[in-house]
Amino acid sequence: MLSTTSEYALRALACLAGQPQGTDLLGRDLAKTAEIPANYLSKILLTLRNAELVDTTRGSGGGYRLHKPAEEIFLIDVIELFDDMSRNKPACFLRHQKPCSSSSSCSAHVLWADLQARYLGFLVSTPLSALAPQSPPFPGISPHAVNRPAAGVQR
Repeated sequence: MLSTTSEYALRALACLAGQPQGTDLLGRDLAKTAEIPANYLSKILLTLRNAELVDTTRGSGGGYRLHKPAEEIFLIDVIELFDDMSRNKPACFLRHQKPCSSSSSCSAHVLWADLQARYLGFLVSTPLSALAPQSPPFPGISPHAVNRPAAGVQR
C-alpha cells in the first residue's frame, strides 16, 4: 500500500526518532542504517526538510534531526508527501479497470471501503514515535555524551 519512497521516508524518520534529542546524523550514516541508497535518501530528505519534518545542520557535527518531537509527527504527515492518497482507491475488484463508487458499487465495495477507512485511521492516529527503535542504532552515540564537552575541556 505504500510506495517505496514513503517506506524509505518512514525508515529514515524512524531512525532519527530513535536518536537522543539534539543528535544530528550524517546523511551517509542514516542511509546505511536505514538501508536506503544515499542518492535516493538525499532527495527524500530534501522533501522532508521542505515540509519542516527534519532540520539540517551543515558543517562539522552537522547532519539531520527531527524538526519536532516524534510524538507530534503522524504517519499521514509523511505518506501524504510522497503518495497521492486518492490513488489508494484501486479500480474495482470485480469490474476490471472501472472505478467503484457508492452509487455504482460492486459486491466488494463495502468491504474495501471498511479496510481503506481502517488504513487511513491507522495513518492518522499513529505517531512516528511508534516506529522508533527503543535504543539508538548507532552504538557509538550515548545519550549521556550528547552536548557534553570532552574530558578536560572547560566551557
